[in-house]
Amino acid sequence: MSASGGTKAIVAALGANLAIAVAKFVAFLFSGSSSMLAESVHSLADSGNQGLLLLGGKRAKREATPQHPFGYGRERYIYAFLVSIVLFSVGGMFAVYEGYEKIKHPHEIEAWYWPVGVLVFAIIAEGISFRTAIKESNALRGALSWKEFIRRAKAPELPVVLLEDLGALIGLVLALAGVGLALGTGNGIWDGIGTLCIGVLLILIAVVLAAETKSLLLGEAAGVEEVEKIKAALVDGDVVTGIIHMRTLHLGPEELLVAAKIAVEHDDTAVEVANAINAAEARIREAVPIARVIYLEPDIYSESAAAAGTNPGKTSGGQDAATPGAVMSDTATPDTAH
Repeated sequence: MSASGGTKAIVAALGANLAIAVAKFVAFLFSGSSSMLAESVHSLADSGNQGLLLLGGKRAKREATPQHPFGYGRERYIYAFLVSIVLFSVGGMFAVYEGYEKIKHPHEIEAWYWPVGVLVFAIIAEGISFRTAIKESNALRGALSWKEFIRRAKAPELPVVLLEDLGALIGLVLALAGVGLALGTGNGIWDGIGTLCIGVLLILIAVVLAAETKSLLLGEAAGVEEVEKIKAALVDGDVVTGIIHMRTLHLGPEELLVAAKIAVEHDDTAVEVANAINAAEARIREAVPIARVIYLEPDIYSESAAAAGTNPGKTSGGQDAATPGAVMSDTATPDTAH
């Protein structure tokens, strides 16, 4: 996921939410609608969330330091997780509280044309923002379904904006329904019910965002396609004859760490192994450009170990090689890291 694509969607959402937040709050002042108050807080929280995403993207571009040798790419995940907390606490919990209070103490909506007009304007503005996010996402998701795209995306910005905009559109429809029913029946309790539904919706979206960004914060491996490309690039069939195990880790949305133990023959010289590792690194970076940090450890192929069917080189949490029979011995082998 490109940073520029995510930024474009974030800026579009930020502009829409700021305008909508002001309009909703003005409508609340004239009408006293709790749905409008909840929606204005929702839009204000969304604006703050987009600010957090922009800040995270900027801070993630800082150069690596001795204290943080792998850089700051994961800051984008941290700020995306903060978005879920803000959406849950400021947006969701406030709306639930406001809806509960309005159900307990309902009152008629005054100057109904204010909330109705603002909600129609907000639906149009959010629709434009949502369309921008969909357009940016379609360029990246390929054949993935929307659910798979949100779950597999390594860059958090577009999934966050997509879910926020979707939640905003549904929330606006709920607010419009609550206001409409309150006006039609003359019972302000419907306004409170609409507000309560908005709060529950925001909490559910916040939980989904928190779960996805938590997985990214813990550290996710490369996608299946990237892993297969890396495996194919590693083995040259000459010096590098197989893969014992391999691990990948996203250091950020656009930076991947690759660590692998590779098979070499016992009669290969140190120079041949070093050249083969350099060539393998070049092939990996060509196949998967985001693979920027690569560590390769050579190991001597053992026919006796292969015949015995053991794999001493396998370690807990490692990935088995796709190459059959690549079974190695761990004794007296040099390590080479690049």
